[in-house]
Amino acid sequence: MASRFPRWALAAAAVATTAALLAGCAAGGSADPSASGAGEPVTGGDLTYLEPQTWTTLYPPAAGFYPNGGIVNNITSRLLYQNPETLELEPWIATALPEVNADATEYTFTIRTDVTYSDGTPLTAENVVANFDLFGKGNPDKKLTVSEAINNYDHGEVVDESTVKFFFTAPAPGFGQAVSTINSGLVSDSTLALGSEGYGPGNAAEVIGAGPFVISDEQVGTQVTLEARDDYDWAPPSLEHQGRPYLDSLTYVVAAEDSVRVGTVVAGQAQIARQIPAPDEAQFAGGGLSLHAAATNGVNNGLSFRFRNPLLSDIRVRQALIAGIDRQAIIDTLFTANYPLATGALAKTARGYVDTSSYYEYDPDKAAQLLDDAGWAVGSDGIREKDGQKLSLTFNDALPQPRSKEVVTLIQEQLAGLGVEVNLLPGDQAAQTAASLDVNTVQVYHSMVGRADFDVLKSQYASGNRNTLLNRDAADSSVADPELDTLLADIASVPTTDEREAASKAAQEYLAENAYILPIFEEPQVFGLSGGVQGFSTESVGRPSFYSTWLQK
Repeated sequence: MASRFPRWALAAAAVATTAALLAGCAAGGSADPSASGAGEPVTGGDLTYLEPQTWTTLYPPAAGFYPNGGIVNNITSRLLYQNPETLELEPWIATALPEVNADATEYTFTIRTDVTYSDGTPLTAENVVANFDLFGKGNPDKKLTVSEAINNYDHGEVVDESTVKFFFTAPAPGFGQAVSTINSGLVSDSTLALGSEGYGPGNAAEVIGAGPFVISDEQVGTQVTLEARDDYDWAPPSLEHQGRPYLDSLTYVVAAEDSVRVGTVVAGQAQIARQIPAPDEAQFAGGGLSLHAAATNGVNNGLSFRFRNPLLSDIRVRQALIAGIDRQAIIDTLFTANYPLATGALAKTARGYVDTSSYYEYDPDKAAQLLDDAGWAVGSDGIREKDGQKLSLTFNDALPQPRSKEVVTLIQEQLAGLGVEVNLLPGDQAAQTAASLDVNTVQVYHSMVGRADFDVLKSQYASGNRNTLLNRDAADSSVADPELDTLLADIASVPTTDEREAASKAAQEYLAENAYILPIFEEPQVFGLSGGVQGFSTESVGRPSFYSTWLQK
């Protein structure tokens, strides 16, 4: 017998407290325009938004990179809406939460029949099924990947003009949340016909969604302009604001230099900037300026130790690196209270969070002893050696993550005292991405991923997903630790919440016990707002939402 997909919310007091602390930094950025005390919302105006990096694709399943997701979030609608404050799932294009069978292998949605895409074509049941047949299976011929948010997908069916049903080869308990993410942003039939290049730079205006904004102009690599849809009238019912966006337009401008983003907003020449560096937060303390620090609710900012490389194959070496890195010193030196010390693989606000902090204690004496026991002796140049090989490790420069280069530089200084050489890989995003796929080029990978669902652990560490540990060798497809993959697969393939919590706990403890990762801090998305910006909000993992944003005159 089918049952309503359960609405769920954060329950632990500690989680609520953490979320409240982050929300406290968001003065002037309330999702409810009437809550700001600024009076009635004003319709009209053009907003300039500054991004540190340019977007790379608007194909929803591959749009997780924040510059991508920030656009996709505003030009698409989704079947469900995940409330960013409670993390509950709510109706959006679907008129209610789905009917789900007992083992979570069949989902039935009733959808609105009055929604249109920005090119005027209707959003139909056939179109919704076509979207998920692509997102759930991918299209290798067009170089379009499967969505990492969707697991065990088989096919979709049109029941009638307002009803769609999806079938899975195994339990898919995360599908309800998956359809609320930007990775499941619905696109028009003409957009579904595109290949990967059609979703890329130079073709932004060809990507047609049913969201509150439509792409009207693109200057490749530098800016994208979005205009409000006057006929938009299908916002999530729970939002106080309904109808067209308040803004007339918004322009995404790429401003790579931190000083440029900060200075431009402080001077009032742009209204919002993302990724305000911690040292510059103080500039937003007065003059009507404000910060919005949004939790990302997923895998913490941290390091993945690629154990297939001979230098890291011995658990004692990995444990030594963990014990030799002073995470609190990194936070105290480089960050603010908006960046809490990580206590596990997941943020405290994430679904399935488990405290594994006892595995990550700073103890340099223990670190030195572990390296001694593993046979790594300090050489004449101060770098440890074993069998003629130096203990020299390369870290990536995680450009999307805040102050990654500075973080690695501090780690370099800390580990140098133990006789471990740390190198930072140079290069732009393309170079970093390519190098990160080779365990002999990058042995320690710095990253994070946001998603407000249990499946986020699988997304980050499973060999068939992001594979940040490089557990799977791309050359021969061999998997070095199949038990890890099994534990991660369980999270996405057991039907009940209790079972998913247990599977998530087991995977987190396994990662900690095997010294595969070192979580550093809970990463927020920190936005700087100029005076007069009202109603700004973010979705559940910190991507900007401009639907209810307005400019006070």
